Amino acid sequence: MQHSFPGYGRYKVSPATETTEQSQNQMEKNSGVRRSVTTGEGRQWQGLRQRWGMLGLFEIKQDHEFYDLTSVMKEGLHAAVQPSVENPPPEEPLMEHFESEETQIHKGFEMQTFAGPVFARLRRSLGMTEEEYQASLSSDGCYLQFISNSKSKANFFLTNDKRFFLKTQNHREVTFLLSNLKAYMDHLEKYPHSLMVRFLGVHSLLIPNQTKKYFIVMQSVFYPDERIHTRYDIKGCEVGRWTNQNSGDSHVITVLKDNNFNGKHITLAEQRSWLMEQVEIDTNFLRRLNVLDYSLLLAQQPLHQDELDGKHSFPNIITCVVKSMDQGDSPIETDPFTVPLPEKDSGQKIARTADGASEHEDTTEHQCINRVPLEEINLHSTTSSPESELQEFHAHHRRLLPDFKNSVHVIDGPEIRYFVGIVDIFTEYSWKKKMENIWKRIRYPGRAFSTVSPSAYCQRFCQWVQNQTR
Repeated sequence: MQHSFPGYGRYKVSPATETTEQSQNQMEKNSGVRRSVTTGEGRQWQGLRQRWGMLGLFEIKQDHEFYDLTSVMKEGLHAAVQPSVENPPPEEPLMEHFESEETQIHKGFEMQTFAGPVFARLRRSLGMTEEEYQASLSSDGCYLQFISNSKSKANFFLTNDKRFFLKTQNHREVTFLLSNLKAYMDHLEKYPHSLMVRFLGVHSLLIPNQTKKYFIVMQSVFYPDERIHTRYDIKGCEVGRWTNQNSGDSHVITVLKDNNFNGKHITLAEQRSWLMEQVEIDTNFLRRLNVLDYSLLLAQQPLHQDELDGKHSFPNIITCVVKSMDQGDSPIETDPFTVPLPEKDSGQKIARTADGASEHEDTTEHQCINRVPLEEINLHSTTSSPESELQEFHAHHRRLLPDFKNSVHVIDGPEIRYFVGIVDIFTEYSWKKKMENIWKRIRYPGRAFSTVSPSAYCQRFCQWVQNQTR
């Protein structure tokens, strides 16, 4: 079946059915595991939990119901990424790249890749090489099944290093993403530090005698997750937004909701204004796409003492500045930035390359400082002046990114590290949603529920962030 989208070419996609029965069967199996925690099988699951250090992740080994599916995904993704390994993505994607489809035939299945060069360009802008992306998706280690208390009927998988999410999608969601891909890429180009989740690939699988499956690859907002202790899914409303926290053994990752966050705050200090402004920018973009029901994923992680002591040091700030200016640009070979140390702090200069390595360091210990105005940081490059660098910094609403993996989704407060990302952006305000809005207004008079117009949803979402941050 062919579908055409104004300005975006034609995509050949077939309606996909969701694996509801599989999801229900899997949850039943997990329930069985919880009931048998005192048996030998339960002790095996307990050992697995200890090995991964958290709940809700299960290795997909040969006896797992999704082993065959994930094995096919691995093989197909390795081959799908290979063209961009051999041929670097274009600096500026053309319309033909947005419309591109590539079908690769394997033994026993076919994999289709949509807009491959476009997503390769996005991965590159994140400082990610195609080799490391390919290695993560097709490593020898098995995929992990992610099980949470989410109501989603999709299947969630994680790569073995937990860096990338793979999520099954239905036909409508894939159609929506592809038809709005150009707008999405333009938004990330203009705002490289956007909180929007990064989609890194869209694919389909066709296995004989099975329904065609679609799935997307995303950068995990909660990466790395070893020290995360609390997770929230925030929509800015109250109806149905409470999660009972598990008190006993469980193999489900509990994701808390809006009402669980009552009485708490996101403490960011000077970064509060940036967060509020960026949420407003991102949600207004979704409003223009007629989207609602998206979520703010939020996780918390206490900062260790050494992180607290080091994050305000001058060398760390220099590294953050260089990282912040590079994020969103293609990692190409250029002369390294040279950042002189202000004379008031030292008589010598520290020249730092783009990877943060120092060419020369003064042995004098630098005092910790709270903030260094960007005007005092002189970034020399072969193509731009410090003034133009600063103008570009503000024009694209950048911030000082932490020297941390997955930095676009990480914001450090005075004592807490927050992982923040906007996800689930596929729900349009269709006539069905309008009817649902009317029904809920009757059912929940005077209360805040999720199904409202995109404008109202955007305004309420931003208001929640404003009220809950300080």
